[in-house]
Amino acid sequence: MSSTETETAAVSATQPPFINLSAYRFTPLDNLPGLKDQLRTLTLALGMRGTILLSPEGINLFVAGTREATDRLLATLRAVPDLADLTPKESESAEQPFNRMLVKIKKEIIAFGVPGIDPVRRPTPKLSAHTLKSWLDEGRPVTLLDTRNDYEIRLGTFRGAVRAGIENFRDFPAAVAKLPPILKEQPIVMFCTGGIRCEKAGPYMEQAGFKHVHQLDGGILKYFEECGGAHYEGECFVFDKRVGVDPALRETDSVMCFACQMPLTAADQRDPRYIPDVSCPHCWTKEKTRTCDARFKWCPHGESNPGLKNENLLS
Repeated sequence: MSSTETETAAVSATQPPFINLSAYRFTPLDNLPGLKDQLRTLTLALGMRGTILLSPEGINLFVAGTREATDRLLATLRAVPDLADLTPKESESAEQPFNRMLVKIKKEIIAFGVPGIDPVRRPTPKLSAHTLKSWLDEGRPVTLLDTRNDYEIRLGTFRGAVRAGIENFRDFPAAVAKLPPILKEQPIVMFCTGGIRCEKAGPYMEQAGFKHVHQLDGGILKYFEECGGAHYEGECFVFDKRVGVDPALRETDSVMCFACQMPLTAADQRDPRYIPDVSCPHCWTKEKTRTCDARFKWCPHGESNPGLKNENLLS
C-alpha cells in the first residue's frame, strides 16, 4: 500500500461513519410544499445527501449523514402529525453513499399506477422477521414471493423464493396474473428490500383473489437486522453507491456495471468480459469491446491481443 493510500485509510478509520436511514410511512400529509421547503433547507444545512419523497399518501426517504444530522432530521420529521413514531432502518458506511440531496413531491411515494390501492385503510397483514424465521425453521409450508426486480434478485434472495419476474414494479400486476391459481388458496409471504413495495403489492394480490397473503414487516433489511442471514442466500441489493449489503448490513464488494447498470458480484468481476467502464458479462459483445481502451492488458474479442485465445468468450 502506498503512503497516500495509507494516509487515506488512516483518515477514514478516524472519521465517524455515515449513518444511513431508510423509512416510509403511508399516512395523509398536508402542506406538502411547505414541508418540502423545510426539509430541503434543513438537510442541505446539515450536509446530508439522499432522497425524500413526499406525497398525499405519505413519505419515503433514504438519506445519509452524520449522527447529529440524522438525529436532527428525525426530530423534525417526528414533529409532523402522524409521523411521531417514525422508526427508520439504520446502517453505517465509511463513505457517503449518495451523490446529492433531493426532496420531491410525487403522486405516489412508490410508483405502482394501480388506482384504489390504499395501504392505510386496507393493509396486508404483516409478519415479523422472527416469526418468518420461526416458520422457516419448522419447515412450515409457505410460498416466499420476491416482489423485487430481477436485477436486484441477482445478488441474493431467500432460499426457495419465487421470483415475480419483473424489471419494474409497475409490471407486478401482470406478473401476478401469471402465478399458478393454486397459490390463491395457499399461504404466501411476500418481501422486498425495506417493505414499501409490499405495502401496495399485498392489497393488490388480495384484490386478485389471493386469500392468505402476508408481507415481511420491514423487508429484507429488517430481517437482516433481527435474524441475520438465516434461510437467505447472498446479499441484498440497495439503491445507492454501496450496491449491496450482507446479512450483517455491511457493504459488500458488489459494483454496478457502468455500461448497463447491472449489479455485479465479486465473481462477476472476475469474469474476463468485465472491463470497468466498458462492459460486463451481461452486456459484453464483440462489437462493443472493439473500442476497448489500450490501457487494458487484454481485449475480450482477442483480435488485438495475440495472448488471448479463449474462443469461449466469443460464443
